[in-house]
Amino acid sequence: MMTIPALRLCRLRPIRPALVLAVALVAAAGGGLAQTTSQIPITDATAGDTPTAGSSAISLKLPRFASLRADEVNLRAGPGTRYPIEWVYKRRNLPVEVIDEFDTWRRIRDWEGTEGWVHQSMLNGRRSIIIVDDLAMLRRDPQEDARGVARLESGVIGRVDSCGDIWCVVTAFNRKGWLRREQFYGVYPGEEIR
Repeated sequence: MMTIPALRLCRLRPIRPALVLAVALVAAAGGGLAQTTSQIPITDATAGDTPTAGSSAISLKLPRFASLRADEVNLRAGPGTRYPIEWVYKRRNLPVEVIDEFDTWRRIRDWEGTEGWVHQSMLNGRRSIIIVDDLAMLRRDPQEDARGVARLESGVIGRVDSCGDIWCVVTAFNRKGWLRREQFYGVYPGEEIR
């Protein structure tokens, strides 16, 4: 049986405010530091966001789970690029909970309870999970004594395929099996996924 290790999870503190001020002063003095930003348009039907004002599409309910769309996502103190970056996530598909919305910005909460704002283009509506147990056994059947498929270390990210009352079908690193709900973050208590 294979043990699947977690990839390194990174949540980095931003650059110190004094350094940001120094860079801003150099740029203002003609230092020529250019900042470029790019936004990824949401074209995916499973995007985890509410349509912009004036759209005829239906708004999604709050709270809801989504996942990070990019390998690097800035978590900001407020809904806009003028707010400071509090964290930088370095894990694509990391599950987060969308708890509030303002224009094109979404307030999210991660598995450790950290909250902040990200642009809607950085979110994806596909459901993912992160293992929170030290070592979770992915099983062939929804029973404690069922044979193991793989051992998943804390921090492994996978996809949730379906969920019942106690057990969920999960795929991680091309291994599919059953996990108990309390072994991962990414599904609400009592939520059924078909």
